[in-house]
Amino acid sequence: MKNHKITVYSTQTCPYCVMAKNYFKNKGIEYKDIDVSIDENAAKEMVTKSGQMGVPVIDIDENIVVGFRPDVFEHLLSL
Repeated sequence: MKNHKITVYSTQTCPYCVMAKNYFKNKGIEYKDIDVSIDENAAKEMVTKSGQMGVPVIDIDENIVVGFRPDVFEHLLSL
């Protein structure tokens, strides 16, 4: 399986963030979790990458996914 570079921009109170992180955990896929509620620079980076202020924003190999989208995750992880 290819090693993917995955970053999840999230907050602790976001249920869709939890769902996204659980998706990767359950598949045994490593990811970096960044809590944008406590990291202002990361929040700015997330908005720059996605144009969105809402979470989750997931960066899979420089492909930006907004929201919990397992169908899109599956596609990007198969590339």
